[in-house]
Amino acid sequence: MELCVISTTTAKAINPFLPSITRRVSSRLFQSDSLLQFGGRLKKPISSLELSCVSRKFGFLGDSTSHGGDFRLFAASPAVEADVKEDRLPADLKVTETVQANSSVKLSVEVPAIVCEDCYQRVLTEFMKLSKVPGFRPKSKVPENIIVGFVGRPYVLRATVESILKRTLPHAMDSVTGRALKDSIQIVSSFPEMEKAYSKLKTLSYEVVVDVVPELKWNPEDGYKNMKIVVELGDEIDAKKACERQLRQKYKSLGALKIVTDRGLQVGDLAVIDISATTIDEDGSTGQAIPDAESKGFHFDTEEGNRLLPGFLDSIIGIRAGESKSFSLVFPESWKQENLRGQRAQFTVDCKELFYRDLPTLDDSLADKLLPGSTTLKEVEETLAKRCQEMEQEAKEQATDNAILEQIRKMVEVEIPQSLFEEQGRQFYGARLLEIQGNMKLTEEQLASLSSQKAVNEFLETQRESITNIIKQNLAVGDIFKRENLEFSTDELVKEVENSITEFKKHKQEYDEERVKDQVQEILEGAKVLEWLKERAEIQYITR
Repeated sequence: MELCVISTTTAKAINPFLPSITRRVSSRLFQSDSLLQFGGRLKKPISSLELSCVSRKFGFLGDSTSHGGDFRLFAASPAVEADVKEDRLPADLKVTETVQANSSVKLSVEVPAIVCEDCYQRVLTEFMKLSKVPGFRPKSKVPENIIVGFVGRPYVLRATVESILKRTLPHAMDSVTGRALKDSIQIVSSFPEMEKAYSKLKTLSYEVVVDVVPELKWNPEDGYKNMKIVVELGDEIDAKKACERQLRQKYKSLGALKIVTDRGLQVGDLAVIDISATTIDEDGSTGQAIPDAESKGFHFDTEEGNRLLPGFLDSIIGIRAGESKSFSLVFPESWKQENLRGQRAQFTVDCKELFYRDLPTLDDSLADKLLPGSTTLKEVEETLAKRCQEMEQEAKEQATDNAILEQIRKMVEVEIPQSLFEEQGRQFYGARLLEIQGNMKLTEEQLASLSSQKAVNEFLETQRESITNIIKQNLAVGDIFKRENLEFSTDELVKEVENSITEFKKHKQEYDEERVKDQVQEILEGAKVLEWLKERAEIQYITR
């Protein structure tokens, strides 16, 4: 029996990109674009037909004349035509496959001289069609030495090598067809070296590295079928307490803040304070400053004091405006910053201003101000209670989903392809950037800085663990869906796709219908898997 303990507090940290699966699919599609299911679309294997199209449309990242290293084939969404036929070669290639780390495969390709010669003749024919050689009619046959001299031997050589690569690549990829991931094909051989080798030998050899669909290993095998999960529910989601907090916040907003002149700080007041803190070494000497614990002009609501470091509020009770207090506290072992857990620290608090709230009498006359449309306090409380109960249920389901996903992630062993990691990471970063733009207006300079390759790479590195975990969850969910032969109805898919497109149109957002369909399908797959797992798991809820 597999055991997993997770709390509502840690659930978000495990998967910060995971929206609640209990929400409407269409809302999630619109809200997070590519981050809809469990972290974004996974790459799909490329087919032999698509490889044929890629070989026709591919290009090099940079100029092949100056590029001394490897280069990639790129075709973000190759247009696959039904009538594309495989180009037969006059001889077979010799392809040696070598398995490499991170679910990638290296293909060493040897192209026979007869194939290279065939490509060379095709290149000459194309140049004859395109060139206007003096003394020859357009598109007429021109002797080899004349057309080569007219075009230039280096250009003919370069075009021939490119032609060989384009024609032979689909054949070389036969052994990984159905396994290779889109946009991950990388020719690692140096283009200038290939030109040099072909010029001398009239044959060509090159190496291709391609990411393949990763293979999952479950440990234990079928362990996901009998999970035992303990979900800790914090009091922050308790419907009754949440309702009381909301009502209190709304009530406090109706009061006027007045300056305290004749006493020190007491619970219920609001203080404007400056906070500084330093670590205390084992010998009692002052250590380093703690930037995360420092704040200037912090508006401290004493009724929310339990959300700060334990003992902080008690240490400043009685402080007056203009006064300072110094005291030491120890960060609890449950503190969110690991480097501060168990750390003793010296705090200094300067009280700049001190206010109390002059609150009106809480009765039915305030009902409409507390909640527009309400006529009595009872109605306000009932409405808030209903909302909080719905929020509690959603938070509970979210915590359960996160616990299950975290547990199955721990059960799988898999090597994640670098191209898959980068694709998912860029999707996450794009969503983050859109979120930032939605919350604040960015200047062109700020946007350019945040969109730079440096910023993206820094994000990929700092979020490597989170991105990796989410990909493992995605792969685990997809594998369970296939293993257990789960399915959903076509009507469900059509309905949710229509709802999603309606949301995009409503907010005047661009969308790709096929992409929306793929994403909705993966969300529905994930929902079916979670539903299936919940029915078979032993789930225990405890309250902290």
